[in-house]
Amino acid sequence: EVLSSCIPLGEVNINKNDMEMQDDPDLQFKLAYPDSERIDTGIKTRARGQWSSKVEFILAVAGQIIGLGNVWRFPYLCYKNGGGVFFIPYVVFLFACGIPLFLMETALGQYTSQGTVTCWRKICPLFEGLGYGSQVVVFYSSAYYIIILAWAFFYLFSSFSGELPWASCRNWWNSENCVEFDQIRGTRNLSFMENASSPVKEFWERRVLNITGSVNELGSLRWELALCLLLAWIICYFCVWKGVKSTGKVVYFTATFPYVMLLVLLIRGITLPGAIDGINFYLYPNPARLADPQVWMDAGTQIFYSYALCIGCLTALGSYNKYNNNCYKDCVYLCLLNSGTSFVSGFAIFSVLGFMAFEQGVDISTVAESGPGLAFIAYPRAVSMMPLSQLWSICFFLMIILLGLDSEFVALESLMTAITDMNSSFFLQGHRRKLFLLLICVCCFLVGLLMVTEGGLYIFQLFDYYSCSGMTLLLFAIAQSVCIGWFYGADRLYENIVDMIGYRPLTLMKYCWKYITPIVCIGTFAFSLVKFTPLKFNNTSEYPWWGYAVGCWFTLSSTLMVPIWMIYVVLITPGTLKQRLRILCSGPTPFWMDQCSLQLVYD
Repeated sequence: EVLSSCIPLGEVNINKNDMEMQDDPDLQFKLAYPDSERIDTGIKTRARGQWSSKVEFILAVAGQIIGLGNVWRFPYLCYKNGGGVFFIPYVVFLFACGIPLFLMETALGQYTSQGTVTCWRKICPLFEGLGYGSQVVVFYSSAYYIIILAWAFFYLFSSFSGELPWASCRNWWNSENCVEFDQIRGTRNLSFMENASSPVKEFWERRVLNITGSVNELGSLRWELALCLLLAWIICYFCVWKGVKSTGKVVYFTATFPYVMLLVLLIRGITLPGAIDGINFYLYPNPARLADPQVWMDAGTQIFYSYALCIGCLTALGSYNKYNNNCYKDCVYLCLLNSGTSFVSGFAIFSVLGFMAFEQGVDISTVAESGPGLAFIAYPRAVSMMPLSQLWSICFFLMIILLGLDSEFVALESLMTAITDMNSSFFLQGHRRKLFLLLICVCCFLVGLLMVTEGGLYIFQLFDYYSCSGMTLLLFAIAQSVCIGWFYGADRLYENIVDMIGYRPLTLMKYCWKYITPIVCIGTFAFSLVKFTPLKFNNTSEYPWWGYAVGCWFTLSSTLMVPIWMIYVVLITPGTLKQRLRILCSGPTPFWMDQCSLQLVYD
């Protein structure tokens, strides 16, 4: 009896073990398959879209993973954790977790041609919650990450002035405690001057944010920041509105121009007086720091953040590749590019910080900062001391905007990919995808308005600390590794990659997926759990109870998706518990089976 059939273009015999149907000895298998051209360019693939060229994929992934963390987090971590010796734990985590997980996620997307939710549904239905949880993280991240772009736009527009507004205390927002740089150089005991503040800090706190005195005071809307936020969302929408057709074209500019700006700033930085002292401070090795577990923890979390691991973006971007794309080589090159960019960024940043320390006559440790403190206080203060300060300020904030912009809209593209693949027949009709994308952008914009109020920085730090925490990503990494290594099969994914690229990658990848990566992630997670401390605003002020409740919601609403889905899908699947688990844990048929005819014939 033929259960299903179509007009075949060829035939191949299938091993019954591959089909997870060993129980019926009378069942024979014959697969009628389409030729390779139809596998790559079938109706379903055309409807989803594909990258027009390999370059688009490379640039899109580079734009996603090379972001603000490469510029404002890695150099600071390097200096804080022993200079050059920080590269030892960094490289260990890179090869133990970074590259294996990067390859795993990209290859799964390319093999299944699906976004992150439907990808896990096909690979191992029991772990479909990984897809849902990761997209919750992407939604939260999209809502708050773009606030940085709003701040950067504000600084960029402020740079088009005769004098940088944060260079002096002669502005309406400055307080009587404002102290200018020439006064700083002449006052050796400035650190003991109570209540003294610099013009760049006052510009940030009193002009840009106009921050309230307490987390309980939300204050009024900062309409200038709201307009900058609206501008950022409009740009992101039109970068993504046509799917990979528009995203693939935009990244030619957004992923490459930051390197031009970085090169310009690097050349300018290393030619400044005091630059060599800053570079020495950045790289001077302190081997004793390797004995501190926190150094290893910082290296691991930096790998997860900077490589966009475990949030589904790599899976979504890989799903638009052709089946035979060499994803293994792409992943290795992209990982090296990412880490190389982080390393070079340190020279650009610390050469300028060394110049600033030289000009002020202070130790560089007093001016080195991380995160928004570097981008909106330390670096603007440094460029205000340079000749042609407006030019260097414009270059720096253009780089910040473009680094953040492509990370934002590529994440938005991955979220849309996950949603549309869950019901492609609905979303790929007419303008439904564009309208739904608009709805997501509007929702994120409305959430973002909370973070451009006078008390918005308090809300921003809650999002930043809890919504995409290192522990969340580590839990997802453990679940992914267990799923691929022990349920789907590390050997099986390895052979899938061989089938796609035509040769065997480094065998170490299999052992990383099955043993090394989950063990390292479990150890790192346990350490982070022991060292965990609740968020304090600027490391000083505690949040009220509702702040921590909101933070717990951000974390649990994503991580609990995995166990909740497991319980739900086990309950709704028919059969005994053993049969349910067998069905839910069994691997899929190959992704191209959707386009084939399977003839099940009983003798």
